[in-house]
Amino acid sequence: MELPISDNSFKVAPQPKLGCCGTEMELPKVSPKLQFDSCGTEVQVPPFGDSFKVAPKPKLGSCEAEVELFEVAPKPKFDSCGTEVEVPFSNNSFKAAPKPKPKLGCCATEMELPKVAPIPKFDSCGTELEVPISDNSFEVAPKPILGSCRTQMELSKNAPTPKFDSCGTEVEVPPFGDSFKVASKPKLGSCETEMEVPISDRLFKKAPKLGSFKLGDSTFYTLIENYANSGDFRSLEMVFDRMKCEKRVFIEKSFILVFRAYGKARLPEKAIELFERIVGEFQCKRTVKSFNSVLNVIVQTGLYRRALDFYADVVNNRNIRPNVLSFNLIIKTMCKLRMVDRAIEVFREMPTWKCDPDVYTYCTLMDGLCKDDRIDEAVILLDEMQIEGCFPVSVTFNVLINGLCKKGDLARVAKLVDNMFLKGCIPNEVTYNTLIHGLCLKGKLEKAVNLLDRMVSNKYVPTDVTYGTIINGFVKQGRATDGVQILLAMQEKGRMANEYVYSALLSGLFKEGKPEEALKIWKEMIEKEVKPNTVAYSAFIDGLCRGGRPDEAKEILSEMIKKGCNPNAYTYCSLMKGYFKTGDSNKAILLWKEMATSGITCNEICYSVLIHGLCQNGKLKEAMMVWKHMLGKGFVPDAVAHSSMIHGLCNAGSVDQGLRLFNEMLYRGSDSQPDVIAFNIVLSALCKVDRVSLAIDLLNTMLDQGIDPDAITCNIFLKTLDEKANPSQDAEDFLDKLVLQLYKRQRIVGASRIIEVMLQTFLYPKFSTWEMIIRELCQPKKVQGAINKCWSDLFF
Repeated sequence: MELPISDNSFKVAPQPKLGCCGTEMELPKVSPKLQFDSCGTEVQVPPFGDSFKVAPKPKLGSCEAEVELFEVAPKPKFDSCGTEVEVPFSNNSFKAAPKPKPKLGCCATEMELPKVAPIPKFDSCGTELEVPISDNSFEVAPKPILGSCRTQMELSKNAPTPKFDSCGTEVEVPPFGDSFKVASKPKLGSCETEMEVPISDRLFKKAPKLGSFKLGDSTFYTLIENYANSGDFRSLEMVFDRMKCEKRVFIEKSFILVFRAYGKARLPEKAIELFERIVGEFQCKRTVKSFNSVLNVIVQTGLYRRALDFYADVVNNRNIRPNVLSFNLIIKTMCKLRMVDRAIEVFREMPTWKCDPDVYTYCTLMDGLCKDDRIDEAVILLDEMQIEGCFPVSVTFNVLINGLCKKGDLARVAKLVDNMFLKGCIPNEVTYNTLIHGLCLKGKLEKAVNLLDRMVSNKYVPTDVTYGTIINGFVKQGRATDGVQILLAMQEKGRMANEYVYSALLSGLFKEGKPEEALKIWKEMIEKEVKPNTVAYSAFIDGLCRGGRPDEAKEILSEMIKKGCNPNAYTYCSLMKGYFKTGDSNKAILLWKEMATSGITCNEICYSVLIHGLCQNGKLKEAMMVWKHMLGKGFVPDAVAHSSMIHGLCNAGSVDQGLRLFNEMLYRGSDSQPDVIAFNIVLSALCKVDRVSLAIDLLNTMLDQGIDPDAITCNIFLKTLDEKANPSQDAEDFLDKLVLQLYKRQRIVGASRIIEVMLQTFLYPKFSTWEMIIRELCQPKKVQGAINKCWSDLFF
């Protein structure tokens, strides 16, 4: 219930706001006592008397209103039903009346406080003691800011420390004095937690109208940028929806950020969908920038056909003119699809679009030409770009050097490097790595090491790939020990070898018959905490099996599985070969069954190992069973499996059956075509059973198939001719005719090998044969090849 107040000294007071159930009223200067009924409706009571006595603290209901109390007021009386009985009051004087502590409910009304008020007092429980206040002067109270559940009071200048009850509800304290002190941090109830006051969003809604605050589009751009970087596409759509609701202006660079985010998430279709929505839904103009952004997302994802369709649709139907970046992306796409001729056509069409190719356009097209084995055209393009005024950079030369190195044309590489220096392009790490890789492919390892030293002297840091390439080159040449020295030099430079480098060294050392050094490398790898992978374990197991230690290799396999490294088919094949090598074919077959139960698919190599091992151990019956099992699984036997079965059948005396299998092999696909080993097996079997004429016919078939005979082929026939009456003369005539047949087929290298075999066995070709072979070897092309080799040696 609200009590009347005196009008002796009031300044303009704001209109109070009551709770959710209270009625808002304007108080008169001198008003009588007010009374409320049980429904909360205010009953107006006329004023009475000349003075006020001290009024007691009113009892408020669930939606009670907080009232201002005055100094002198009569004490109200209430009947048994709680209804207040009017008491007359006098206006002679005012006495100090204690101000009651308002009980604020969930919808309590906040009242304006006067400026001059006594300092409140509180008891130990935090209950406010009634303190009389002065009515000297009142100022206009500021408009309160209301929270969600209780009223927050805004204090000016200095204010007393607010109090909170045990529920965290703030107890209103009246101000006092001419000035207010700085309010201290409020003490909350039993939880002792500082409470954050909610801020009404009316501040943001009304502020732009008042001119004090303006929501800028840069805020939304920042949100889009943050959400795009974090890949939060749901929040991005929410921001877009809010911008549409507030009729914000969309800018293209915001969508470009989202396109990049879709690219990182590998969602090209989402990027295309958003590109289609830009104009219709967001009323934003699309330009070549957004087009290039989406096109790049599609190309980076590897959807090259989709990129071509998107490019054609946009350029032909969306009125967007491509720029040089667009052409670079589409030329790259066509080169990836091996559509190099079409890429050249697009390149030639660029001037019609008033677009000049840049250095990256030329580099992209050169790379496509080199990968299509059209290096000469790529080199011509290098000259053309310089004529057009586009100067090459290091990347341009690196593309051409890489293509020439893969082709093995080191002489042209040397000239290209000279040209590179003349154009002022300095070789970088990619240049050196490419040259070292090319030298290793050609077996010029010493020159590769010298180039590595030059690279370091020029303050370029070789990568792990550089060292690994040289080490792998030494291993392939059977010089794994030299590879170990490169490893030590690598470690001195502070570089750590990876598991692939160690795998190559392990395999090379075991193949060279140096198991002890291989074990040292294995221990070093473990000590340096280089975790072996499947390749490293397989190389170690294969090396132990090569050394005749399959049981130790089986223990390594068990250790490999325990450490969570899954073996593959090659791992089991190496172990099976080890058991076959020691003659323990039963363990090899058990290992094959274990491999099947482990869920590892048996491939053609595994079947070939099984068939070869069983045939070597004389178990032809079991080999035939595996052969049938292989065919039943739909696998096509390779050349090794065919050769092993033919060899097993021929050794068992079934030469005709071996010949039938050999003829089947001739009519199979290219993967199963017989090699020189298969021919030698059948030739040897035919010569042993004195079927030389059939062997010679098979030799002619071998020549027709494009397979040159080797030293073993010659020895097979020489051994057969030794049993004749005049073996030396027959052998010379036979090999001389063989050289002539190879010469007629323009296979000079094969003919030269036969002559080498003749000289090693003290057999001499005819003078005419000598003359033909020497004349062929001294042709201008051969001489030019020798000169190019000298150029290469001089440069490197």
